Amino acid sequence: MAITAAQVKELRDKTGAGMMDAKKALTETGGDMEAAIDWLRTKGLAKAAKKSGRTAAEGLVAVAHGDGRAVAVEVNSETDFVAKNEEFQKMVGAIAEAALGAADLEELKKKDLGGKTVEETITEAVAKIGENMTLRRMAVLEGDTVVSYVHNAVAPNMGKIAVLVALKGEDNGIGRQIAMHIAAANPASLSAEDLDPALLERERAVLTEQARESGKPEPVIEKMVEGRMKKFLSEVTLLGQQFVVNPDQTVAEAAKDAGVEITGFRRLEVGEGIEKREEDFAAEVAKAVQG
Repeated sequence: MAITAAQVKELRDKTGAGMMDAKKALTETGGDMEAAIDWLRTKGLAKAAKKSGRTAAEGLVAVAHGDGRAVAVEVNSETDFVAKNEEFQKMVGAIAEAALGAADLEELKKKDLGGKTVEETITEAVAKIGENMTLRRMAVLEGDTVVSYVHNAVAPNMGKIAVLVALKGEDNGIGRQIAMHIAAANPASLSAEDLDPALLERERAVLTEQARESGKPEPVIEKMVEGRMKKFLSEVTLLGQQFVVNPDQTVAEAAKDAGVEITGFRRLEVGEGIEKREEDFAAEVAKAVQG
């Protein structure tokens, strides 16, 4: 019998299996949904559905380089133990290489990895390793020269923090130093012009209220706010920050002295922005007893 796209979607929603696995299961069982679910379970491909509700905030970021282009990807797992698994690391590295030919995350999920898509490969890894995993983010940077740095590397080109820096001009080693600076300082943007206008507005409002508490005249308050905003921008923009290698210079000054221009950067840190669930030990035991 012919298997419809709606049937495949329903089975995927119920089991978390990949599209091709879902279609094969339905074909093998003549379109019987419950039998198809059992077929996937026997193959170990339906386990992913039970894991999908768990918080995956650990894992790895990995980088890969092409011609004038570099990418960084974040693949999450539930525990740091899995991040140390050689098989997981191999998968993350392969995904990073595949990302060189992808425009965005959705395209990357459909890229081929040895006969299976990236998405299907991750689903199978979930079933095999027994932890929820997600391909969460992908960053792309292009330029005359793109330099990368991985902090706390556990294997070549992968670790807990990945930084990409694009430069105009010939890199003489300054690129890696700037990338290391970004890993440590975590700037919000390249310059004031690139900063989120909402963030600027919110900061100005806070500083204005703080200045008004001084009781000084409005012209004085305006000057106080401008001075504090200037300090704020020097702390959150890459070009305005004091260079960690030489705090007597800003990053912009260091780049200029090295004869390069920083045209962009991306920084990915494992689990950044993910809210981790916290449960006390007593609650965990009680849940286990209740089954």
